[in-house]
Formats: sequence, C-alpha cells, structure tokens
Amino acid sequence: MVLARLEAMLAAIPGTRVCGTAAHAERAIRGILEEQPDLVLCDLKLATGSGFDVLRAVHAAAPGIEVYMLSNFASEPYRRLAAELGASDFFDKSSEIERVRDVVASRAAVTA
Repeated sequence: MVLARLEAMLAAIPGTRVCGTAAHAERAIRGILEEQPDLVLCDLKLATGSGFDVLRAVHAAAPGIEVYMLSNFASEPYRRLAAELGASDFFDKSSEIERVRDVVASRAAVTA
C-alpha cells in the first residue's frame, strides 16, 4: 500500500520517474547499480536483507547516488545508523510521507 502511494506521489512530480522496485536487498542493489539513478528511496524492512544492506552496498559502490531511508521504525538509533552509513535522510512512513514528496520534488528541480 505504501509503495503504491509513493509511486503515485512520485509520478506527479515533474522530472521524476520510478525506474524500479525490489523487495529483496540483493535485487535492489543490483538494480540500483545497473540503473544508476540520482535518488533512491529504500525501506528499512525488506523481504530478504534490509535497507541497511542496500544502503551500505550502494554507498560503497556508487557514493554519488542519494539514498533516502523509509521506515515505520524511525527511532533515533535507526536514524543515527542510517546517517552513519551515508543516508541522505530518514523518513517515518507513518508521519513523514509528505516530506518525502517535498525532498524528491526539490531534488528533481535541482537536476532539471
């Protein structure tokens, strides 16, 4: 449900496109590194692996890709770890979805 909402929200932002989705860390890493997007939204909880696995791998292989983390578990320890691993920001899915839209829209305006 959150994925569908995010995709619809992002599709409405000029200059953005969803270039892929993945429920498994390994597939996400492979897809991100092949596609080389400007920006990635990554959920902390995945079917296999975690968003932190994705963040570590992408940041190590392609540090220019901005990775934004999403989670319903947005407590300070998760936010701190995400920042330490190189996340551009961390959003609580239950209360900060509008912030996601604002950040992506401002990022799209900069790269346009």
